[in-house]
Amino acid sequence: MAEEDRKKDLHLALVAFPLALMIDVCQTIIQNSNTYAAEHLETARRLRQEISLKDFFSFISVVIYMGLVNLPSVSDYWNGSRLYGIRFPASVMSCRKFQAMSSALHLSDPKVDAENAKNKGTPSFDRLCKVKPLYDQIREGCKSFYQPHQNIAIDERMVASKARICLKQYQKEKPTKWGYKLFVLADSLNAYTWDFFIYEGKSPVAQSQQNKGLSYESVMALIDEKVLGSGYKLYVDNFYTSPMLFRDLLQRNISACGTIRNNRVGFPQTTRNRLPKNAPRGSIRWKRDNQLLFVQWKDTRGTDVFLVPFRKWRSDCPEEGEDRRHMGGVDMSDALIGYYSVLRKTRKWYRSLFFHFVDIAVVNAFIIHQQLAAMQSKRAKNQREFREALIQELADWVPPPDVPAAPVPPASHHPAGHTPKHIKPSSKVRRRCRMCHQKTPVICSVCDLPFCFIPKRDCFSRWHDGNNL
Repeated sequence: MAEEDRKKDLHLALVAFPLALMIDVCQTIIQNSNTYAAEHLETARRLRQEISLKDFFSFISVVIYMGLVNLPSVSDYWNGSRLYGIRFPASVMSCRKFQAMSSALHLSDPKVDAENAKNKGTPSFDRLCKVKPLYDQIREGCKSFYQPHQNIAIDERMVASKARICLKQYQKEKPTKWGYKLFVLADSLNAYTWDFFIYEGKSPVAQSQQNKGLSYESVMALIDEKVLGSGYKLYVDNFYTSPMLFRDLLQRNISACGTIRNNRVGFPQTTRNRLPKNAPRGSIRWKRDNQLLFVQWKDTRGTDVFLVPFRKWRSDCPEEGEDRRHMGGVDMSDALIGYYSVLRKTRKWYRSLFFHFVDIAVVNAFIIHQQLAAMQSKRAKNQREFREALIQELADWVPPPDVPAAPVPPASHHPAGHTPKHIKPSSKVRRRCRMCHQKTPVICSVCDLPFCFIPKRDCFSRWHDGNNL
């Protein structure tokens, strides 16, 4: 009975994992990774055979496990010595295969990347081309699996990176000062990441679109009342707060609250209702400007705080400090991600974002698990227990009958036009077969990949017929 309960918990963990449910996008990533590996012979040689869906889930399980058990280097997870004798990674896949899959991991179509690279320096160049389609799919998945509570928050998040790329930003007030900047909308109650987008930096196109400022445009990009709905209470800090933004949100039936800089455009400049400098702590003054209400109070440190609360002063205005409590939704989400983050150093900038997308999916799945457990009056797992269950479920995953165990070979592998030929007729150099890994002097004239081509071992025909399992 205990074993059945454990399986149910594991199944619940997998069901709540958005990334695992996106079979189509996983297959796309696998196909793009296999294509990328085929174009780089060294990576293909290390990979030995094409990545399957089972391999991909096993790879993700080890990646999440590495966030749970932190070791100095990747190879230490397969170190069988007395100090590093860890059995789980080796039971899932070999170190060689994990490193080969890490090198082959590619999110976008290499052909699309090549076409996009030709447009570099022009308005049509897509800076995020290499993180698609996962970037779009994970955003849609976050919004599809959950509906936030009434209090929501928007803030920035930094994904650590030292890559030399225009996407990298510097935030001196953040614990992670260098990296990719994300604007995040989170549920203030449980820190669920409902939507986010990656800041692409300043460009002529972005400047023409952001004529109302980055703070205004970032909020409006995340507040989509057609999907999110209305009646929400949004909490922001003084970077976003502006009278123009709050008035436009009110037209969408979304209340907003946040501290405001007293030099912000639209801030009342009259001093008639302002507190004197020697006012006691806890003193409050307020001024109404049509639909908006500006409040000034002395906080516990005696500092002047300027606040634009909700539109209804008596029934809907937050108490002192309530904006700070609800503003912490994104910070709480960052903390949940930081406890067991899977982010690791990598030479490819887009793989850092891939690891962060996995972090978002896992933490969001954990929050959904807590919500489902509360609805069923059951004990919810803590995040460590949830990750342990998820790791085991992904590692033990078996493809259902209607899901192919391996991707279909790329279009370039079609038999038409593909003929076997010897590497060099006068040379004794041989290469490892793409399928059985035995040495062979034969390669495909189109694929430029080595295959056995003898009656007892016709790997060439098996590969081009699609029987490469």
